[in-house]
Amino acid sequence: MRAYGVTVLRLCVASVFLAHGLQKLLGLWGGPGLEGTAAMIRGLGFPYPMPLAVVLTLTEVGGGILLVLGWLTPWAALALAVDMGIAIWRVHSPHGFFLAGGNRGQGIEFVLVLLGALVCLALSGSGALSVDHWRSQHQEARARGRARMRKV
Repeated sequence: MRAYGVTVLRLCVASVFLAHGLQKLLGLWGGPGLEGTAAMIRGLGFPYPMPLAVVLTLTEVGGGILLVLGWLTPWAALALAVDMGIAIWRVHSPHGFFLAGGNRGQGIEFVLVLLGALVCLALSGSGALSVDHWRSQHQEARARGRARMRKV
């Protein structure tokens, strides 16, 4: 059942990143859209806000899709972990630890949980019901078949 526990974690984390990425890309669910994301990045003092907004958005949408599929999971999780590390550093750390809400801003609490989940996925893999799992089983079966052929 352990493989299914990782699957549940992967799908939950994927849904968060896919939803936030679509907010940044298309402005869905009250999100800022690409222009608003670029303005936010500009406000954080980063140079080249529009290219960075595109990279951020593609990382969250693409990483979310890859996590849903369970395909290239360690790499997708690593890219998203870098995203969360930057979010902790530049966006959330000035507001402390807790999700205070209101005018004070949100602390690092939620982002830290996402970062921990991403590191977990990068280290443990995608679990069951994933392209990565299917590919590894397929490769193992092919290797067993080659080993049987050598014995003959």
